[in-house]
Amino acid sequence: MRRIRPRQFRSALRALLTTGASGGGVLMAAAALALFVANWPGAAHDYHALVHWQTGPVLAPAIGPMRVHLWINDGLMALFFLLVGLEIKRELVDGALTRPADRVLPVIAAAAGMAVPAIVFLLVAGGAPGLARGWAVPAATDIAFAIGVMALLGPRVPAALKLFLTTVAIVDDMGAVAIIALFYTGAIDWSALAAAAGVLLLMAALNGRGVRALWPYLLLAALLWWLVLRSGVHATIAGVLAAAFIPFVRTKGAPDAHGSPLHRLEHALSPIVAYGIVPVFAFANAGVSLGDLPPGAWSAPLVIAVAAGLFFGKQIGILGGIALAERLRLARRPGGAPWTQLYGVALLAGIGFTMSLFIGGLAFPDDPVLIEQVKLGVLIGSLAAGLAGFLVLRFAVPPRRTA
Repeated sequence: MRRIRPRQFRSALRALLTTGASGGGVLMAAAALALFVANWPGAAHDYHALVHWQTGPVLAPAIGPMRVHLWINDGLMALFFLLVGLEIKRELVDGALTRPADRVLPVIAAAAGMAVPAIVFLLVAGGAPGLARGWAVPAATDIAFAIGVMALLGPRVPAALKLFLTTVAIVDDMGAVAIIALFYTGAIDWSALAAAAGVLLLMAALNGRGVRALWPYLLLAALLWWLVLRSGVHATIAGVLAAAFIPFVRTKGAPDAHGSPLHRLEHALSPIVAYGIVPVFAFANAGVSLGDLPPGAWSAPLVIAVAAGLFFGKQIGILGGIALAERLRLARRPGGAPWTQLYGVALLAGIGFTMSLFIGGLAFPDDPVLIEQVKLGVLIGSLAAGLAGFLVLRFAVPPRRTA
């Protein structure tokens, strides 16, 4: 009797590297549509009314009745962070970050690529009253945008560089999650937080008993989200915490086998997040009403600080981290890539769109003017970094192939 081999999934990471242009294209289209609608006199009012439409119910007394914006930023984005958590777990356990030696260069590059933009931000805007809280806005990389731009370049960008940027962005996501949890959390409801810890213990117990069905974990993840929302910790953290307890089956030689619950969930979420949740987030958060900006807004300290952090801080931090790691002989350049191509990749890391907008909303939740300035700075910095990175990689000399 012929043995039927279990169906295998294609790696979500490898799929992102080869088809990222489509997801990045949808994201770009959603952001462009938001800008158009927010500045079209016949639709601007309806756009803002829709985004802030109060729907209810009251899920957490501290934030009041739910609005469309809250459902997107606190609800749908929890699924985005769930996917981020699944990718982090997979790469650490059975992927590109499995071996300690594989983690050195992405960790150093990502850490420097988060620290330097924050320093640049504080140097520009830290002295202005109330702006220092936005130091983390330019620290994150938008992987969908960055990989989308690289995918447009096709074979001119070696696979090793695509993988490097992806792993840097994954480490970057870890840092962003830690920043949100530590620096952008308000008053804590300890009873709700204790109940959330109980849910995590229950998920751990299911893991320990070998339960591989996804539905118990998903039900508990929904309960965890509500409890974290009530606790005062940002609800999206629940997505990363839940991902840590989704069962993972290590299958040597077939790391994306159908029998692994983590891989099943990751592959089910990937298209929903890429073509649904992230574009919806972009549409709801990128709509800057340029005509309503006060005089001098384009040169406001917050705008310049965010844009400079993304454009200058990211490239300096990542290139500096790579050079330091190589100088100290801690790691080698990925694929022996020339510095020109590494510079292009470092520039693309300055596309901070999704995560930067998200952190900006957390940094200045009660000041619409500052939020609009954050959006403007993110758009300017990300556009400049993306265009410059594309041009550098387009005209960089590819590395010579050895015979």
